[in-house]
Amino acid sequence: MTTAIPTLESADVTLRHGAANWLRSFRLMLRLEYIGTRQFAAVIVVVQFMMGAGMAVMYGFFYPEITPTTALYITTGIPVLALIPMGFVIVPGGIGEQRTSGSFDFIWSLPVPRSAQVTAMFVMYTSLALPGTVLALLVAMWRYGVTLSISPLIVPAVLLAAVMSVAVGAGMAMAITNPMITNLISNALIFVVMLFTPIVYPASNLPLWLMRVHEVLPFHHMTVAIRSGLTDGLVTGTTTSFLVLGAWTVAGTAVTAWVIRRRA
Repeated sequence: MTTAIPTLESADVTLRHGAANWLRSFRLMLRLEYIGTRQFAAVIVVVQFMMGAGMAVMYGFFYPEITPTTALYITTGIPVLALIPMGFVIVPGGIGEQRTSGSFDFIWSLPVPRSAQVTAMFVMYTSLALPGTVLALLVAMWRYGVTLSISPLIVPAVLLAAVMSVAVGAGMAMAITNPMITNLISNALIFVVMLFTPIVYPASNLPLWLMRVHEVLPFHHMTVAIRSGLTDGLVTGTTTSFLVLGAWTVAGTAVTAWVIRRRA
């Protein structure tokens, strides 16, 4: 009877493809992401907070009279306005900076599972998105004197909205190799979101055709999901919004996975 003796090569293959190796790689890549962003982390949180808080104050100047309903719409829309720049501006900008500096190719040459690297990036940027979002919401509540009816639904709503924006932003930056083009698209998206998306006002204020467009885009659904966790009875169609956000998250992740396979 012959007993197979595991060789160093077979053991190495098991280690590289096992769950333990993936978790170890994830921890290492998360640490690398932290090292790469820690000198900018405070600035990112402050800038995101200032954008959200600034828009909370700015939108109040658009109305000759702030009714309780208007104040509620503005206040509950601020978390979305704080989250969107993180996923659609800061994440693509960070990936673009890596491409320009040459660190992008270095990171992708490391002997770790690509999924671990991408997951670490998602976790890092999602974590950075949350403090500024909460602080901006507190400023809006103070500015308009709004009392919210917070439910447990707010946790999955915010997390899904944050992950979706990071996933789509990362997928866009991965698929478009020219950082200048990515930057132009990011700035155009912010312009469209701030002016033509029903975030701080009801969707019924828009023309019918634009309402239909926002039934497909994720921004309005981010608002519905988060608003449903902050208010009681102000919005409907929460399940549909969660499904749409989930679909956009899968799409952004799929684009990233496609880029990974091409680079493998």
